[in-house]
Amino acid sequence: MDQIQIGRFIAKTRKSLHLTQRQLADALSISDKTISKWETGKGLPEISLLLPLCHMLNISVNELLSAEKILPADYHKKAEENMANLMEKNRAENKKTMALSIICGTISIIAVCALVALASFLKLPAFARTLLIVAALLIAIVGIGAAAMLEIRAGYFECPHCKALFVPTMAQYIKGCHTLKKRWLTCPRCGKAGMCKHRIAK
Repeated sequence: MDQIQIGRFIAKTRKSLHLTQRQLADALSISDKTISKWETGKGLPEISLLLPLCHMLNISVNELLSAEKILPADYHKKAEENMANLMEKNRAENKKTMALSIICGTISIIAVCALVALASFLKLPAFARTLLIVAALLIAIVGIGAAAMLEIRAGYFECPHCKALFVPTMAQYIKGCHTLKKRWLTCPRCGKAGMCKHRIAK
């Protein structure tokens, strides 16, 4: 799945329908800068915009992801290729997000430990010591919160009972007891609670 080729296909199809970037953007309730970003290969449409975009351009999602018009005989093959590409892209993005989560959490823990150590071992006025402790608490809250948000975005959790994959809310995530790879969550499908395994991809 080539972003540049998809961008060129969007531009070519839009122009063949005599639509300006602004007209297409207005129809999709987005900015014309977003259309320009797609057409120059600097980004891809969000999943929620794929169907509306294809409807406006009178093409299928399969054709959009293939960056070409598809003959009926090749449609099934192209659909399988595009699905495989999307899954691989999703897996790669989730791995990057998970890595960022780990880095964010690690840096936060190191920073908190350093500030607490300074407050504990240096001879400082009470005011300065209090500031260091407050700073440590703020870093812990912000850093761990950011790490949690990134981990939630990075993949899914698998229910041990019905094997459904789901994304928990932030409240459910924070409240759940956990190990390195599992977290106590309630499955939205079967309603049962258990240690749900974190998975990077479906």
